[in-house]
Amino acid sequence: MSLAQIFISMFFLSFLLMLSGAHSATFTIVNKCSYPVWPGILSNAGTSQLSTTGFALRPGESNAFSVPTSWSGRLWGRTLCTQDSTTGKFSCVTGDCGSSTLECSGRGAVPPATLSEFTLNGADGLDFYDISVVDGYNLPMLITPQGGSGGNCTITGCIVDLNSACPSDLKVVDVGDGQDVACKSACEAFGDPQYCCSGAYSTPDTCRPSNYSAFFKNACPKAYSYAYDDGTSTFTCAGADYLITFCPSRTASQKSANGQDPVAVATSASSHGTWSCFIGAAVTVIATVWRLWELFPAGY
Repeated sequence: MSLAQIFISMFFLSFLLMLSGAHSATFTIVNKCSYPVWPGILSNAGTSQLSTTGFALRPGESNAFSVPTSWSGRLWGRTLCTQDSTTGKFSCVTGDCGSSTLECSGRGAVPPATLSEFTLNGADGLDFYDISVVDGYNLPMLITPQGGSGGNCTITGCIVDLNSACPSDLKVVDVGDGQDVACKSACEAFGDPQYCCSGAYSTPDTCRPSNYSAFFKNACPKAYSYAYDDGTSTFTCAGADYLITFCPSRTASQKSANGQDPVAVATSASSHGTWSCFIGAAVTVIATVWRLWELFPAGY
């Protein structure tokens, strides 16, 4: 095979790989709250745990990490966390995962906690994602797809601070200073099957929105408010990276929700991501061909 044939073959191989959709997503978690947040991460059953399952973010800090193709799981924010100086036990007032350490290590959030949920590369190669307050609420959160295509790639979240507005029978108050720190779901507060979508209420036909779930839905129209709230709460994208923001600014979120800016952002980011991938593949091909030229000089 001539050098030209090798070059052409490798170029098209790189191009096909670029178009194949093989994608390891980058999740970037940003803390825009005025207080520290300790993100927790839990992989779903049958999905390997990520390299990190918990860390700390001071106000203004961010952390980016790679998430493998076909990963599914959830992320949330823990607040008011402390480590006992005697026992070393780590615990949080909201979102605690019960691991007694900074890492959650396969444990989920103790309700109430605002959740971001993901299934990457699911049906038809799409990512599925949502913000859920089905298990209650503890802080505002926003998911912003970046560089994706296909699906709707909609920005979604719950950007309102619900802790102070929470109904009194759902409200969680810090016993230390009396601060409103979280808002329970009706299921968590009362354990009634009609609120938990369990027992005789375990189907979409029998489990209906309640006055309590309506409180969450009215405040956060794009978030899951009860178990069968799929129609207005699940979103899809393909080949995207994801920005998860705690305490996003209301102005930025409203601007992104008007149906115009998200399209512009997604289009720009998608073009940037595609060209970055293409350039990376081209550089790889050139480097390989150069090496082959050294090993097999022209006329070999």
